[in-house]
Amino acid sequence: MSAHTIRTLEQLQALYAPVGEASIRKEVDHVHPLYRALIEASPFAVLATSGPEGLDASPRGDPPGFVIVQDEHTLLVPERRGNNRIDGLRNILTDPRVALLFLVPGNGETLRVNGTATISVDPELLDRCAMQGKRPQCVLVVQVQTVFFQCARAIQRSRLWDAGLPRRKVPSAGAILEALTDGGIEAGPYDEQLPGRQAATLY
Repeated sequence: MSAHTIRTLEQLQALYAPVGEASIRKEVDHVHPLYRALIEASPFAVLATSGPEGLDASPRGDPPGFVIVQDEHTLLVPERRGNNRIDGLRNILTDPRVALLFLVPGNGETLRVNGTATISVDPELLDRCAMQGKRPQCVLVVQVQTVFFQCARAIQRSRLWDAGLPRRKVPSAGAILEALTDGGIEAGPYDEQLPGRQAATLY
C-alpha cells in the first residue's frame, strides 16, 4: 500500500476544514415541505443499494413528481419496465438500506435521501403510481431517515445544465454490445431498432 494512502479517520479529517453550521443544520430526519418541493420537481433520481452480490446505483426517471411523498417519513418510488436485471431490488431483499439522489434540471442543488425500503405490490400503491394507464411492476416504500440538500458545486463544475456545451461523441449501445459479444450482437440492427423498442416499452 502506498505511503500516500489515507488509512485512518484522523488522516482523512486532517485534509478538510471543520463542517460548517449550514452543512450540519440542513440535515433533517423527515421530508420538510421545502425538501418536498424539490422531490416533486425532480424528473430523475439515482437509487443506490447494497447487497451480498455487490453495490448498485441505477437511474429512475419519469415526469416531475414521479416519486410520491406519501407523508413526511415515507416516499413511494415506482419500479417501471427496464432491463429486468433487478440488481437493486435483489439487494433490498437482503439489505433494506437505500440512498436516493434527486436532480432537478436547471437547479444546482441536488437532494439526498437515506432510509430503508420494502418492495410492495399493493394494488392501491400500484394504481397510485400508474403512468399512461400502466402500473409499475412494484413500488418501493422508502422509510426516510435523513434528508439534506447537496451544494451546487458539482453541478457548477460539470456545467451539467449548460446547453451551450458541445455534445461529445460516445459509442452507441449497439457498438458497445457488438464489441462485448464479439459480434454476436450487431451494432447496426440493434441501434436501428432501439428507439422504437424503447418507445414501445416505456410503460
